[in-house]
Amino acid sequence: MGGIRWHCFPDAPAVAREAVQRILEAARQAIEQRGEFHLVLAGGSTPRLVYRQLAETSADYSHWHFYLGDERCLEPDDGDRNSFMIRNDWLDHSAIPEEHIHWISAELGPEEAAHLYESLVRSVLPFDLVMLGMGEDGHTASLFPGHRHDQSRLVVPVYQSPKPPLERVSLNFSTLSQTRELLVLVTGEGKRSAVQAWRDNGDLPVAMLRCDAGIDVLLDDKAAGEQS
Repeated sequence: MGGIRWHCFPDAPAVAREAVQRILEAARQAIEQRGEFHLVLAGGSTPRLVYRQLAETSADYSHWHFYLGDERCLEPDDGDRNSFMIRNDWLDHSAIPEEHIHWISAELGPEEAAHLYESLVRSVLPFDLVMLGMGEDGHTASLFPGHRHDQSRLVVPVYQSPKPPLERVSLNFSTLSQTRELLVLVTGEGKRSAVQAWRDNGDLPVAMLRCDAGIDVLLDDKAAGEQS
């Protein structure tokens, strides 16, 4: 099992630029070797910078497939859904086959949505690249501290989230880890203590991620602190 590689950059836009280059290169290799590129997307402010930069590229998306690491149980047109943000900032501005965009039907509720998405995910694993963020409490996707999930499930319902909305759907740790490349983007001073706890092998959800190829953590100087 690969370890963690820490990469520090001056600011959040620089982190996003590095992520964009890694995504485009992973896509090139996957399409060249297997004919398709399966990418898991994240919500949050730092991934949003990535999507805005990708919207300005001239990539050929005809062989890309898009998935979500997690989603909030809101109506599809709710601006707080990850899918809404990703569409608004990137996918709606690019020539992408609609059948290649695989959203979580979170409006159906956590349990039904998790069940349906698990059937889809099971047929495509391993992913080519999973991109995640990390919260100030060390959560990733919608896997929060203190929550326990059935580790036999690929996709899990989430109740009583410490952040609104209370109900969500998330890929499980083992599912997020079944990827050829795993990127975690962390920016901002508010993440610094969680980064240090992760480095110190603290009991954080993000620390439960594993990847055979290793995990690449892209940090800005504010999040890295003295470790930059």
